[in-house]
Amino acid sequence: MKQLVRMFAIVFAVSLGLIYLTAYLNDSEGYSGDKTLTIYNWGDYVDPELLERFEQETGIKVIYQTFDSNEAMMTKIEQGGTTFDVSVPSEYAISKMKEEGLLLKLDHDKLPNLKHIDPKFMNLSFDPDNAYSIPYFWGTVGIVYNPELVGDLTFTSWNDLWDDQLRNQILLLDGAREVMGMGLNALTYSLNDTDEAHLQEAKAKLKLLTPNVKAIVGDEIKLLLANEEAAVGLVWSGDASEIMGENDKLDYIVPEEGSNLWFDNMVIPKTAKNIEGAHQFINFMLDPEVAAQNTEYVGYSTPNQSAMSLLPEDISGDERFYPNEELTGRLEVYDNLGKKMLAHYNELFLEFKMHKK
Repeated sequence: MKQLVRMFAIVFAVSLGLIYLTAYLNDSEGYSGDKTLTIYNWGDYVDPELLERFEQETGIKVIYQTFDSNEAMMTKIEQGGTTFDVSVPSEYAISKMKEEGLLLKLDHDKLPNLKHIDPKFMNLSFDPDNAYSIPYFWGTVGIVYNPELVGDLTFTSWNDLWDDQLRNQILLLDGAREVMGMGLNALTYSLNDTDEAHLQEAKAKLKLLTPNVKAIVGDEIKLLLANEEAAVGLVWSGDASEIMGENDKLDYIVPEEGSNLWFDNMVIPKTAKNIEGAHQFINFMLDPEVAAQNTEYVGYSTPNQSAMSLLPEDISGDERFYPNEELTGRLEVYDNLGKKMLAHYNELFLEFKMHKK
């Protein structure tokens, strides 16, 4: 009898331990209750002080996890093993996530600060009526260059990158849409082109660029350009702002043929457990004062119209990052190309990378 009681006690202790272990793992993996909010975002894409302020104002604990690509983020959410309450995908990813049922509809009545968003950033093609997403940051893809390292070259066109003077002087983002888009734009084609002849023409065009390409890199592109390890880089505008903040010799342009106009929006994934807290967080980030502080920290362009008046003139008046309507009219949002065509873009980009090696 004593042995039976002892066995029962052991089983009970082990079961209790497993319950506590499961609770701990759920918390560490992002499982949210009413007092916990798990945010899944790009790295260094929010001012940490604002997360602390949100915690203090609401009593909700924030768990902040990061991803380095839309594809990695979508895969994690699709698998459903981890709870995420708020995420920040790009426009083409939002379109794809909607199709695959990975997003929850938003309750605009719980987002009174939505009134501060510039109307031109609302109701766009990838999310009509902003049913599933709210603008967070936006920007462009363009060229950062160091005038002291490029001789007499000036940059107005994508085709300037093919100049022989830039041999082994260009760093490229490790992104298929960005690099293929550059090749297509240089040929005056749409960066959403799916015509096979045009795609092969862009691939051949990029092959001619390889003598000028020093490396194809990730986040380290910012440090390399700031430290003058290369003269030119293909970058996102927010990264350009950060690079130029580290080295004021550098400049940034969006080529005359056009480029990508991208958007990162806040969404509530289907995995969300704290839907009320998710709406609270989104509304908090839409507050003009919060948005202005976040913009100064991150360096990307804010869609928050009310926040613009709170920003220093050297930020809000900089047309390199807040381009005029003439240039904006030549920019394109990435379309959701579908799995098959996106895989083809990736394949063409991989062939280019292998040729570079």
